Amino acid sequence: MTPSVKILQKEILSANWYKLYKYTFTFTDRHGHELTQSREAYDRGNGATILLYNKEQRTVILTQQFRLPTFVNGNEAENGMLIEACAGLLDLDNPEDCIRRETEEETGYRISHVQKIFEVYMSPGSVTEILYFFVGEYSHEQKVNEGGGVDEDENIEVLELDFEKAYAMIASGEIRDAKTIMLLQYAKLHNIF
Repeated sequence: MTPSVKILQKEILSANWYKLYKYTFTFTDRHGHELTQSREAYDRGNGATILLYNKEQRTVILTQQFRLPTFVNGNEAENGMLIEACAGLLDLDNPEDCIRRETEEETGYRISHVQKIFEVYMSPGSVTEILYFFVGEYSHEQKVNEGGGVDEDENIEVLELDFEKAYAMIASGEIRDAKTIMLLQYAKLHNIF
């Protein structure tokens, strides 16, 4: 049985960085009972991420930057630094245009061809975001700037890593970002190299 859902109330709890809403709603459970509940949902918009790879060199481009939520939740040993695949919010772009823009801003590579591989709700219990996943091949001829981000708040280091080393960093705990793990596993499963 597909539940019937009706939103009764939507209240903004915070609108500082993005928006945190409290929803009160009714839904019909699998036994046919109508229940009323309240839940909070964080709306930060949708995003896109990409694994840049060079087939000939067997390398990938990743980034490293400070992430406060990881620092306050146990990533003190790394000073909150996290190794990640390039990613960004869609803003007003479609996912493909977004990931091309973010790739150039964060990594310095201007890529023309990207392939969407899937889209995922990353934390569906509390965050509304859908993340669109891409892969794209890069070459050194496509490097147009140093990357690092465009905002003064962004302090992104660009990393070019051997694929097998990057993949081993999952098991060692050096890569702990879900989207990056998913992209590296996709590359391994689909024999990109």
